[in-house]
Amino acid sequence: MEPHDRSKLVLATLVREYIAAGEPVASSVLVTAAGLGVSSATVRSILARLEHEGYVQQPHTSAGRIPTDRGYRVYVDMLLESKRTDRAATAVEARLRREPRDGRIDSLLPQVSHVLSQASHSVAFAIRPAHKAAVFDRVEFVPLSRMRVLVVIVARGGHVIQKVIDVDEALRSDDLRQAANYLNAEFSGLPLSRAREAVLERINHERLLYDALLARAMRLASSTFADLPDDRAIYVEGAASLLSETTGLTLSMLQALLHMIEEKQKLVHLLNEYIDGPGLTVVIGGEHVDPNLRPFSLVASTYDDAAGIGTVGVIGPTRMRYSRAIAVVDGAAQAVSRVLRDPN
Repeated sequence: MEPHDRSKLVLATLVREYIAAGEPVASSVLVTAAGLGVSSATVRSILARLEHEGYVQQPHTSAGRIPTDRGYRVYVDMLLESKRTDRAATAVEARLRREPRDGRIDSLLPQVSHVLSQASHSVAFAIRPAHKAAVFDRVEFVPLSRMRVLVVIVARGGHVIQKVIDVDEALRSDDLRQAANYLNAEFSGLPLSRAREAVLERINHERLLYDALLARAMRLASSTFADLPDDRAIYVEGAASLLSETTGLTLSMLQALLHMIEEKQKLVHLLNEYIDGPGLTVVIGGEHVDPNLRPFSLVASTYDDAAGIGTVGVIGPTRMRYSRAIAVVDGAAQAVSRVLRDPN
């Protein structure tokens, strides 16, 4: 699609009308709303071409058109290309500074998710920067019986996690000590979440198959880091906003999203797959890697507290007010960065 042709204006108008009304948009509506000064026949011809190219679809023969995920993507890219003011950031910052805080990020982020949820009428989230997460210092293995081992994980700052694991072979104290020494040398200083990923990478490395000590150490490591909570705090608010009939979401669609919200770390892992740098990220419908999330769109942006990168954002139906969501999420990210760097 050419960047300045009439098709783009018709598509953008159709998306806005559909978001506002939730009903298929007729060509007669677009003739007036798009302000092109052309006939209904010309608009119908443009719509037919857009449908052929996969940007809109017609749910029923006699109905108007609705945007596809591909059409939403063109519309969102247009929004991202346009100049955004910092009015939303100023408004969010003023509100955050009015709220009582104790100067800690963990008292700020719940306020951010609350403000975002209210402003967007969607599920909103705020995630603490990765550098705040627990950092692996060392592990100790204590034999409890021939086939059971107590794992003691010590994180930086003295935080201790204990768990009992079952092993598939009888291990001597010396075996366990050697395995712990190897893991401490290899993974000390990594956030627990990254240590977990590094273990999986090592297990998939073929050379480990030829070294009994390393293979044993990695089996123990796999059990050690499995099911550990990711210590990146995440604050979520606004799930009730999706229960409205106007969202067009079915119960099964909502259950998939609510399950992810309930297991908050799934959202952290999802964002890790999407966000590869600072700034805004928008994921629309079928672009999601998880098929269960394809009825939804996600708008997220990063903030910087001068020592690490965190994320704020919203999740809602694909028929969300993208212009509003982008403005408030982008504004919130800017506001959080400023408040954290200058709390006074």
